[in-house]
Amino acid sequence: MKRIYSFTTMILLVFLVLFSSSGCTRSRSARDEEKITVTSLIFPSYDFVRVIAGDRVNLILLTSPGSESHSFEPSPRDIITIGDSDLFIYPGSENSSWMDRILDSMDQSGSRARILKLVDLVDALEEELVEGMEDDDDHGHDDADLDDHDDDYEEHRALDEHVWTSPKNAKLIVAAIAEALCELDSANADFYRQNAADYSARLDEMDAAYRTVIEGAKRKTLVFSERFPFRYLAEDYGLEYFAAFPGCSTETEPSATTVAFLINKVRNENIPVIFHIELSNEKLADAISEATGAKKLLLHSAHNLTMRDFNSGMGYLDLQKANVDHLREALW
Repeated sequence: MKRIYSFTTMILLVFLVLFSSSGCTRSRSARDEEKITVTSLIFPSYDFVRVIAGDRVNLILLTSPGSESHSFEPSPRDIITIGDSDLFIYPGSENSSWMDRILDSMDQSGSRARILKLVDLVDALEEELVEGMEDDDDHGHDDADLDDHDDDYEEHRALDEHVWTSPKNAKLIVAAIAEALCELDSANADFYRQNAADYSARLDEMDAAYRTVIEGAKRKTLVFSERFPFRYLAEDYGLEYFAAFPGCSTETEPSATTVAFLINKVRNENIPVIFHIELSNEKLADAISEATGAKKLLLHSAHNLTMRDFNSGMGYLDLQKANVDHLREALW
């Protein structure tokens, strides 16, 4: 997630909105004043709050369904919404450093929002470059340049923010969200804790489903045609992976060398499935599938949903169940 305009310009825009058009904000007058307000930047934590709190909070999802959350840029209205919240939840990592600056500014101005940063709630892992993978700056370099570039990447790599992709981490996040809700709204604490406990039990079942599929598999290798936002899933369940880009890359067009590597990996190891992620154009997955005969399947990182899935009430666990089925097809 990279800033397109300067932070100073963004703050000036906020003041313009505040002083010239108060009616165009997501004002608290449109919410139930008796309830606390929770704002989540991304879908997974939004869904966790939805399950834990139900209709006992005002719940806002900042990233619109169907949009690419890695390229999200906060509008002045979004910044006001965050500052007007009782609880704000966002992934964290260096890729959203612009959000840290916004939150620091709000803290200095006396904003009441409590902040939950997801990478702080788990044992966070750094992004990694695996064999055949390129990052955002690889294009146009020769082999010697890339060796130096890889060394530089190792020194400056960011935390992988996709912490929720493992059900084990999701359980830790749910517990932290529940505790924050209880502190902010003690009158409903028993309700929040019971719902969190019930949901944690379902996450344990999902963890067991993953373990059953992966422990019984005849292979442990996944191949992705684009970004790989499943570092935590791979780490927790002993999976090996190959992909075009790291999880938070903003690139969509890999080099010919990377494409050839992925095709050869699928062919040489008889990989039956080439994976793509949600909201991608799937062009490279189609090309690899056509070149190798591998079946194209979706592994959903839950970073965001289509508007149709969102409106149908699709949740994190629904996406995880589909992932287990697709992993069984790829690994068995």
